[in-house]
Amino acid sequence: MTTANLLDFDLEGLAAFCEKLGEKKFRATQLLRWIHQRGASDFTQMTDLAKSLREKLATTARVEALPVITQHESKDGTIKWLFDVGDGNAVEAVFIPEDDRGTLCVSSQAGCAVGCRFCSTGHQGFSRNLSTGEIVAQLWFAEHFLRKHLKRDERVISNVVMMGMGEPLQNYSALVPALRTMLDDNAYGLSRRRVTVSTSGVVPMIDRLGDDCAVALAVSLHAPNDPLRDDLVPLNRKYPIDELIEACKRYLAHAPRDFITFEYCMLDGVNDQPEHARQLVELVRRHGISCKFNLIPFNPFPASGLLRSPQPRVLAFAKALSEAGLVTTVRKTRGDDIDAACGQLAGDVKDRTRAAERMAQRRAAEQRPVVLHPVRKTASQEH
Repeated sequence: MTTANLLDFDLEGLAAFCEKLGEKKFRATQLLRWIHQRGASDFTQMTDLAKSLREKLATTARVEALPVITQHESKDGTIKWLFDVGDGNAVEAVFIPEDDRGTLCVSSQAGCAVGCRFCSTGHQGFSRNLSTGEIVAQLWFAEHFLRKHLKRDERVISNVVMMGMGEPLQNYSALVPALRTMLDDNAYGLSRRRVTVSTSGVVPMIDRLGDDCAVALAVSLHAPNDPLRDDLVPLNRKYPIDELIEACKRYLAHAPRDFITFEYCMLDGVNDQPEHARQLVELVRRHGISCKFNLIPFNPFPASGLLRSPQPRVLAFAKALSEAGLVTTVRKTRGDDIDAACGQLAGDVKDRTRAAERMAQRRAAEQRPVVLHPVRKTASQEH
């Protein structure tokens, strides 16, 4: 008999499941607390449930985590887990401890179909979407492992970022119930400000997320103009920059924060020149959007053909944005000694799209690592 994995259900889904068993809806809240607050997977432990309900659950339901293939701990305290999701596929989650928070980076897909030039996950191609239960299981395992590991009774993970493997908004139907479980006071009780969805720019789903479950939004921008972004983030060919920025402005009406975060991976000689900083300032001013920029040091990998921008250039870029009135931070690199830093998550995903081969052919045709499109001068710069 097939049993339901209760990690697949948010409170509403759990209530519907209880009703099918002939139970009252309030049982769903009890179950949510046992599973997510206490980390229970054995129904016999759930002592405030009626014995008859526990017996029903034993034959109809389960709480099933993902098998852990490997666990690596960095010298800076970052921990990376590789989880088995079947059929030779695996996904990674990363815990990043800081003085004032504990952040878990969660994956939404096995692989990624977007194929950004600077992302090692994208170079491995796309296998499949994760289920809601597989997304939540990363948080469920990490939270309760860390409590034991750190010998703490209180919550360890205060922030979740959907910045692991995959494009979250291309797995929307599984993402939203997972987010609702993260936010539920009977589960993890995270603030909407402390749950962030990162997207490369799936415009229609940005609008839907604003209506359905508005959390903090981070957008992988990485370029100030369409020709360059077309090359770095292929999704831009479908949803160009101006269309994306307008979607971000609409999202602000629902967002828990009064700004959108733009992620910007600094690539040596590609998108890190003074004219690119000027174009970013012009872009923001033209659209009048409230935002902050997070400059990300690139973590090189052999298949990319790209290099990290030198630190002085990154700092000069940040200074140019800051002096123009844009809030700008430079992300600290964490966990790079265990390949857990931004853009390094690759797991054990099979290259079913032959992405690495196609990228190699493209670079060979170009006869250089990346195309740097000429910067278009504005009328004011021509005079």
